[in-house]
Amino acid sequence: MTEGGSIPAPAAKNLLALDPSEEAEFKKKVQEVKKRPKKDEDVTPGVIYLGHIPKGFFEPQIRKYFEQFGKVLRLRLSRSKKTGGSKGYAFVEFECDEVARIVADTMNNYLLGERLIKCSFLPAEKVKPGLFKGSETQFKKPTRPAVRRYNKNRTPVETERMTSKLLQKEAKLRKRLAEKGIDYDFPGFVRPKSFDS
Repeated sequence: MTEGGSIPAPAAKNLLALDPSEEAEFKKKVQEVKKRPKKDEDVTPGVIYLGHIPKGFFEPQIRKYFEQFGKVLRLRLSRSKKTGGSKGYAFVEFECDEVARIVADTMNNYLLGERLIKCSFLPAEKVKPGLFKGSETQFKKPTRPAVRRYNKNRTPVETERMTSKLLQKEAKLRKRLAEKGIDYDFPGFVRPKSFDS
């Protein structure tokens, strides 16, 4: 031992076989390993399509479930812009395309939550650049869903404004049909009775 208390590490170039008679073969194998491409360069990401996803199976659950196969890079669950509910399909990107192929084969027609999941591997040429757009941001439920906006109680002024817009659209439609020489009569929008009577 030296005064510093540590043993100097041997240089990386001086690799020796344990058995001196196998030294030449060992050096050949070391050279082959050095010539092989590194795993980081060789790995290409793979994307799978998941269909028929059961209700209640959202981003955190999908990520947790599929990380048992390998590292999940990105995940996008398609949702309705109006209600924020799941549309029932998703795309998952794995670190390695071989893992994605194995997942696609394993999970296709897998029974999960009373539904048969459809899973398929997407080749690189089918993966569009905007496929994972917005996948990094956490989902926030819409503040004013369209259904609630549509069904809300309106004041008489709002009802009158909506009625006049509908009548204007109907008049434009009738005018366009007449310009094209189409003689078509349809019932159209009926103005509701006023709130006074």
